[in-house]
Amino acid sequence: MHIRLIAIGDRQPSWVDSAFTDYAGRMPRQWRFCLQEIAAAKRTRGGSADSATEAEGKKVLAKMKPAEQMILLDEHGRQYTSRELAGKLDDWQTVGQDIAFVIGGPDGVSAAVRQRADLCWSLSKLTLPHGLARVLFAEQLYRGWSLMTGHPYHRD
Repeated sequence: MHIRLIAIGDRQPSWVDSAFTDYAGRMPRQWRFCLQEIAAAKRTRGGSADSATEAEGKKVLAKMKPAEQMILLDEHGRQYTSRELAGKLDDWQTVGQDIAFVIGGPDGVSAAVRQRADLCWSLSKLTLPHGLARVLFAEQLYRGWSLMTGHPYHRD
């Protein structure tokens, strides 16, 4: 199983890059975890948000591999506890299917991306800045792997 994060937005504050890189470096090597950034489409005063999300969506879909599972990080998705996420990771790893997680742009994702998604996962009911969502995602993925592999958990 290989895991990657496809994220709209290629300019993040240094603290986001630093924290994300720290957690990415902790991921197991067999996952070949990586980040693929897609520049956000330009938003103009007269343009619609829909045209920007459509353009971004085409770029996201172009990066997807046919057999890859897509998990959309979306505020309307299902929420998981850390233990539930560890269980999902264990299931995915058993199947061995490659996974691409997707974080959309400032206006969300296109209908085509939403339709392609195999699962929608909500990190929180709170509205999160995209950079913080990246860091939270990486931390929870690492925590899930830690639980999955039997590392001690402070809640036990």
